[in-house]
Amino acid sequence: MAFTAESLAAHPAFIGVLGHLARGLRSVHDETPRLARALASHQRWLLSQAAFALHFEHDPDDPGSGLTTVRLKEMITGIGGASRNTVLNYLDEMVSYRFARYVDVPGRRYRRLEITEKTYAGMMRWFVANLMALDGLDGGCRAVTMTAHPHLLRLAQPVAARACLDDPLWCDPPPRIAAFLWTESGGLVVDELVARTDPEKERDGRIEIGRIDARRMAEQLMMSRTHLQRLFKRAELLGCLGWTGPPRASAMWFASDFLREYAGWQAVKFAAVDQAFAKALATLPVDLALSPQSDDVLRTG
Repeated sequence: MAFTAESLAAHPAFIGVLGHLARGLRSVHDETPRLARALASHQRWLLSQAAFALHFEHDPDDPGSGLTTVRLKEMITGIGGASRNTVLNYLDEMVSYRFARYVDVPGRRYRRLEITEKTYAGMMRWFVANLMALDGLDGGCRAVTMTAHPHLLRLAQPVAARACLDDPLWCDPPPRIAAFLWTESGGLVVDELVARTDPEKERDGRIEIGRIDARRMAEQLMMSRTHLQRLFKRAELLGCLGWTGPPRASAMWFASDFLREYAGWQAVKFAAVDQAFAKALATLPVDLALSPQSDDVLRTG
C-alpha cells in the first residue's frame, strides 16, 4: 500500500531519508548543473514538472494535446506558480539549452514542444531517486522496478505532478520553507543543509551541522556569495538556523522544528510520487512486477 503524507511525516526514519535523497540529488547537480537547476527553486520545480506532465500526456491522435506555450501558461498561472512572461522565459531557456525542442504540427497555430533525451534521463534519475528514498522506509523495490520498466515514468510522472499542482500546501509552502524555495537556487541550499543534519544530534531544539564555507557553497551551487548570505540572514530571522558563535566563524545549527516542518511539507510530494507509482505499477502484468526478493538479483545481474 502506498504511503500517505501523514504516514510519511510520522515515520521515524523519514527525516534521515530526506538527507540521503539530498546527498543523491547533489551528485546530480555536480554532474549536470544546468539541468539540475530546472528543479533548484520551487517555481522552476512547478514549471518543470508541469512541462513534463504535458509532454507525457501528448496524444498522437489529438493535435492539440502535449506541451505548448499556451497550455503551460494556463496550467501554471492557474495555480499562481508564475507569470506568463516567466513561463515564456522558462521555455526559451529550455530550448536554448536543448532541454526541449519544437515540433512542427501541420495546421496548428501553436507549436508543440517535446522534451529531449537528456532531459528525460534527468527526470528519470530524479524520479528513481525519490523511489529509492521510499524504498529505504519499507524495504520495497520501487526504484529497481522503475529502472527495469522505464515506460512507467510516462504513466507515473503526470499523476504525481498533477497531484502536487492540485495541492495548495505544496504549491504555496509555509513561510519559512518559502524563504528558501521561492529564491533562485534556494532548493539546492536547503537540500545541502538538510543533508548535513543528524536528528540524533539534536540538543535543545537545535541540530549542529558544522561550519559552512559560504564562498565554497556559493561556487558549488553556481550562485553569488551575496545572494547566499542574504538567504542565510533571512532564514536566521525566521528561526530556521543560526550559529553557535560569530556568523561565518563558527558552526551553524539547524532548528529541529523547521526540519520537521520541512519534512512534513516534503511528505506531500513523496506521497504523490508513491501513489502515482503504485497506480502505474498496477498496469504491469503480475509476473513482470518485481518483488523485494528480486532486488538483489537485478542489482548484480
